[in-house]
Amino acid sequence: MTLTRREALQIGGAAALAPIASSLEAQPAGAPARPRIRLAVSTYSYWHFKTEKYPIEKVIDSAAALGFDGVEILHRQMDNETPAYVSGLKQAAFRNGLDLVMLSIHQDFVDPDPAARKKDVDHTIRCIQLASDLGIPAIRLNSGRWNTIKSFDDLMKVKGDEPPIAGYTDEDAFKWCIESIEACLPVAEKAGVILALENHWGLTTRPENLLRIYKAVKSPWLGINLDTGNFATDPYAGLELLAPHAVIVQAKTYYGGGEWYTLDLDYPRIAGILRKAGFHGYVSLEMEGKETPDTAVAKSLDVLRRAFA
Repeated sequence: MTLTRREALQIGGAAALAPIASSLEAQPAGAPARPRIRLAVSTYSYWHFKTEKYPIEKVIDSAAALGFDGVEILHRQMDNETPAYVSGLKQAAFRNGLDLVMLSIHQDFVDPDPAARKKDVDHTIRCIQLASDLGIPAIRLNSGRWNTIKSFDDLMKVKGDEPPIAGYTDEDAFKWCIESIEACLPVAEKAGVILALENHWGLTTRPENLLRIYKAVKSPWLGINLDTGNFATDPYAGLELLAPHAVIVQAKTYYGGGEWYTLDLDYPRIAGILRKAGFHGYVSLEMEGKETPDTAVAKSLDVLRRAFA
């Protein structure tokens, strides 16, 4: 039988649509489509503070080549904050079809000295404006820590369990942290930048402490940055507690052994916890292993793709 061109096109179109129709038929009637969780990579994955800074422009190019959806920028990895440099990063991301999803900053609100806390509030406010200039909708916050254990390597050995300064308690730290975040909120709201408080080492090492701060501030401009690798005890219990309030997730991997420790994280299980909590934001890779990022980042992306498909 000889087909006309029109008949051939009709048959080809029907064949192309068949898998789509089949998938739609498999969905319950009226069931909403599940949002796709997008994957980003932190520039930290290419630089762990131990060598010469890895250029953020190169991270953006690598992220695009590998097929990430976005890039998270580590503030300390930026060369400078000049308008030309900031605009260049923004343009590079746009040209590569990538979102800039979060600016991860360092600050510390756990300090008895009001002037020291004010200095870090001012730093945070400056970074909110920097994020806005970059077109970034969120900045990572730390609560801060007592700094009674001077070495970060030693802090990692005790998994962030640091004693307060003599004469003070964690109750003081909660008060300082809450007041400092509240001082930043009007600027964050005006700029349209969410403050994402991380379960980082220090006061928020314990997930219940992070939740206490989050609930005390009680603002739509404060969310939780959920780091899968920063739990001193059972990570899955901590993830279940914090996931309903997460606005972004940082996913740790440890190829070649971790810089400070190594965790065997079950990402399909983590993906299930996040879906159950209704999370459908960005998951940002933080590859913290000693293997070269040239290979380890691609391996990590494959793990996350399979888990969050």
